[in-house]
Amino acid sequence: MKADIHPEYKPVVFQDVSSNFAILTRSTMTSKDKIKWEDGQEYPVVKIEISSASHPFYTGKHKIVDSGGRVDKFRKRYGAAKA
Repeated sequence: MKADIHPEYKPVVFQDVSSNFAILTRSTMTSKDKIKWEDGQEYPVVKIEISSASHPFYTGKHKIVDSGGRVDKFRKRYGAAKA
């Protein structure tokens, strides 16, 4: 491995701004903002808009919607049989 070409891999907190969920992990991302973690130390915090705590698929609020009857329109147009 070449020296001095890889970014620094260090502990970072990722915080979901919509659900206030946070996780401490290691990353090469950096931030000027800091947050005090449960262990009493300060870590850089990267704010994200969506995580498993707020994503509809993981929260169980996921709905499959056939908006405008697209499946029925396709079947009418191409004569596809209903399953």
